[in-house]
Amino acid sequence: MIAAPSGRAAISAAVYDRAAPWLATAGAGDVLAGFITGLLARGLEPFSAASAAAWLHVEAARSFGPGLIAEDLPEQLTAVLRSLT
Repeated sequence: MIAAPSGRAAISAAVYDRAAPWLATAGAGDVLAGFITGLLARGLEPFSAASAAAWLHVEAARSFGPGLIAEDLPEQLTAVLRSLT
């Protein structure tokens, strides 16, 4: 759930074939916070930064696969972004 003070909200649901249960690991939330902060630093508004970071977080985890540790997530961003082209 991503929510703004204005009442704007979004649900970032990674279920079924989009799920990445291996994100339930120590430090994964800290990495998500870092993704959000990095996008804010690039000029995205907070709601967009949180939404994009949530998507990137799951895609990075899916790119790595089971067995990841939190520090593996940022290393997957290049592969995730390249897959968009």
